[in-house]
Amino acid sequence: MTQELRILAPDSFREKLNRRAFIKAGTATAGMAVVLMACGGSDSDSPDTTAAAVEGATQATGDWSRVINKSSGTLAMYTWGDYDDPELVGALAESSLGVKMKVDYFASNEDLITKLSAGGGSSSGFDIVVPTGPYVVQMVQKGLIQKFDKTLLPNMVNVDPAFLGQAWDKDNEYSVCKNWGTTGFFYDTTKIKKELNTWQDFLDACMGEASGQCAVIDAPPNYVGPYFWANGIDWNTEDKASIDAAEDFLVNKLAPHIKAFDSYPSTKLAEGAYTLAMAWNGDARQAYSRIEDAGGTPENWRWVLGAPDTELFMDTFCIAAGAPNAEAAHAWINWILIPENSIKDLEYHGYNTGMKNMETLISELAPDLVKGDMIFFADEQVKTMHTQVLNSSIDRFVDILNKAKAKAGA
Repeated sequence: MTQELRILAPDSFREKLNRRAFIKAGTATAGMAVVLMACGGSDSDSPDTTAAAVEGATQATGDWSRVINKSSGTLAMYTWGDYDDPELVGALAESSLGVKMKVDYFASNEDLITKLSAGGGSSSGFDIVVPTGPYVVQMVQKGLIQKFDKTLLPNMVNVDPAFLGQAWDKDNEYSVCKNWGTTGFFYDTTKIKKELNTWQDFLDACMGEASGQCAVIDAPPNYVGPYFWANGIDWNTEDKASIDAAEDFLVNKLAPHIKAFDSYPSTKLAEGAYTLAMAWNGDARQAYSRIEDAGGTPENWRWVLGAPDTELFMDTFCIAAGAPNAEAAHAWINWILIPENSIKDLEYHGYNTGMKNMETLISELAPDLVKGDMIFFADEQVKTMHTQVLNSSIDRFVDILNKAKAKAGA
């Protein structure tokens, strides 16, 4: 990590969430009205340090809770693609906790909710699920997730209070921060000679130099977002004329140039399948290493944080209703909240995990962190990030994405 790297101050994140993230009523998809407010409490008194995270690993200084609750059996997780260090959902989980993990993936929150709902809400077969924060309210209403037994989650005290107590779950009864991130794009500078800096540049390039070699995130809000951000329109707009204009552009003008709707483009980027791809920051960071591993030249690729505005999201750990192994689900979530495990996960997936004293943790546990500027953002960058609102527009956005896929032949 270079000295210039700035770790986002929790106060800045709290302020941003207070202003931006909320859920509105008026749609069957969204449900009740909730205004997102980061409530975060005070630090807990002298947490337990009864066990080490990983035997022999470097440990962070200071008072941290490192309680490990042993469990057994199989633990099934349903999450976003390539979102966890393989050892933490594999060999280390088995050796530390006594559980074998099975991990399956979804591409959007809508896919997650559809999958869980298909089982009647309580027989999906999954234990841990990972929705984006604002969707937690809907999932509670639909009976898709269950309350935590917080006596089994003592390591929650390790999470910075700025990332606790969100209005979708102000007492963290159903969810706890996994990590947060943002959205931008990634392009091959040997094929796109013009420097791209904005979402308008992205859209122009997708219909120009990268036509037929462009990928976009396969999620309704993310697909419509660049159009609104490029045109100075709130991406949570409910204005019919604005949404109609977005549909015309995204379906009739942009879609014919799109090669793939891909929420996890890093692997395909490494294979040379795309010249330009919309991507979440962590996946774009993974693309650099995968391009190098595939024998490519990472220096030929450039990551751009979307401008003038872009997304801010927080994903959360939850336990599915009717989880076959809820005890193991609690044990694993509690284990991943040990700081050494959390930073190991961060190094892999490239998203800020919201631990307390993050700057100290990085300096002690990951001093050689690669491309930290794609994980931690300065205040002026965070001011351009805006959280999704679940309102009456979401059904239109789903429809726009489906029409665009049909138009693109994807």
